[in-house]
Amino acid sequence: MRYQHQWLQGKTIDFPVGQVVCVGRNYAAHARELNNPIPDEPVLFMKPPSAIQPLEAPLAIAEQFVPVHYETELAVLITKPLFQASEQAVKDALGGMTLALDLTRREEQSRLKQKGLPWERAKAFAGSAAIGRFVAVPDDWCEVAFSLSINGEMRQQGNSATMLMPVIALIQHISQTFWLNPGDIVLTGTPEGVGVLENGDLLSLSLEGQHLAQTQVEVQSGEAFIQGKSA
Repeated sequence: MRYQHQWLQGKTIDFPVGQVVCVGRNYAAHARELNNPIPDEPVLFMKPPSAIQPLEAPLAIAEQFVPVHYETELAVLITKPLFQASEQAVKDALGGMTLALDLTRREEQSRLKQKGLPWERAKAFAGSAAIGRFVAVPDDWCEVAFSLSINGEMRQQGNSATMLMPVIALIQHISQTFWLNPGDIVLTGTPEGVGVLENGDLLSLSLEGQHLAQTQVEVQSGEAFIQGKSA
């Protein structure tokens, strides 16, 4: 299914679908669970627009990519151009928030890291950014809570209060290097509790105590995956 930015109520958000800027290791507990050092500055990587799929049923994963890990993240929609932005400019440019799944081929990522190679094959593959429908941004980004349950079991609980770099400062930091344009999405990092997705898993995501999305994993053949993307 093709992706378009939407509000939770179903109305289309009239911005182009842009790049996804992702942040690694922005929660200390997640860095520790993967035996990674806590970084001195945010770890940044990108997913292209072609990596995006809507966070609704089915959550499509091409069979050649499995096993795939889930990473639940607070995501923000950029609605004004940003480059070397001030704190106020960032605040004015955040037009919506949602949850996203940064899908990761962990085994492939480990192989690439060992060889000193880029992560794109593990992080930017087709369908690797599942983006939910947006809700209004909060007045204060200090304590935005979110969670993921799989098959009725709580797997991840996050809160922006425990980020190593808070949301506004993080996007300021990103804008020192990258142009951010209306329609771009920033994923702000995942808390601890990541793991493997299995075919048929039922995922339920909540943001600020509000049910945001429910989806079911569907591992698809190459042909079915291609047909779904073009629908």
